[in-house]
Amino acid sequence: MQLEAIRTAEGETVYVDYADGEKGSKGMFFVAYVSEDGEERWGYFCGNCETTDNAVDPMGRIECNVCGNAKKPDEWDAAHE
Repeated sequence: MQLEAIRTAEGETVYVDYADGEKGSKGMFFVAYVSEDGEERWGYFCGNCETTDNAVDPMGRIECNVCGNAKKPDEWDAAHE
């Protein structure tokens, strides 16, 4: 696994895996890790606008707070709406 170091808006360094991602409505969401060894997940990096400012919910929905790129939930239950 080859990870690329990026800096978040808060100044943290996280490591993005461009080979591991989820398809969004406007682009991919790539998995980001706390360290270069890829042991601990940090969150997601929006491939559309290149930000880490994303929201994730327990059903697997991901939405970029900057550009609106969105991934639908992994599970669907009408009771959650």
